[in-house]
Amino acid sequence: MSSKLPKLVLTDIDGVWTDGGMFYDQTGNEWKKFNTSDSAGVLFLHKLNIPVGIITGENTAIVERRAAKLKIDYLFQGISDKVAVASKLCEELNITMDDIAYIGDDLGDLLLLKKVGFSSAPSNAPQYIKDHVHYVTSKAGGDGAFREFVEYILAQEYSIEELVNNLTQEGKHAK
Repeated sequence: MSSKLPKLVLTDIDGVWTDGGMFYDQTGNEWKKFNTSDSAGVLFLHKLNIPVGIITGENTAIVERRAAKLKIDYLFQGISDKVAVASKLCEELNITMDDIAYIGDDLGDLLLLKKVGFSSAPSNAPQYIKDHVHYVTSKAGGDGAFREFVEYILAQEYSIEELVNNLTQEGKHAK
């Protein structure tokens, strides 16, 4: 694997994988809408043996279920200090912050966005967040921003066609 690619990809959830909206019904149930196209980003990363982690300030069974379905490698919920979590992962994986790519969209993400090797924000993030990242996706949170972020990173080393071919042909491996 090239040094151009991250050794770990981390992501926020609300405002990145969702549009940031939260729905509540009269019985107290909470609902979130995920864009299924983001799951391809996870597939691409896993195909290249790049672990994926979610770090979110929220703590919901919804995110836990989504993470389990997509076989997310690391899930941290209810987190107020995302830098501390990322630092601990760096120690565990014997990597540095420069080896991490992170996408986030708001104040709780800003410190980590400033510390990682590659940072990104969805197009609908506040300007004061976008001013501090390496890449702003053309897609908004909840509209495939995570997938676009991953494809942008991987395009530094692979063509998307190559990754798609490798995902759709059994027994073949990416470069």
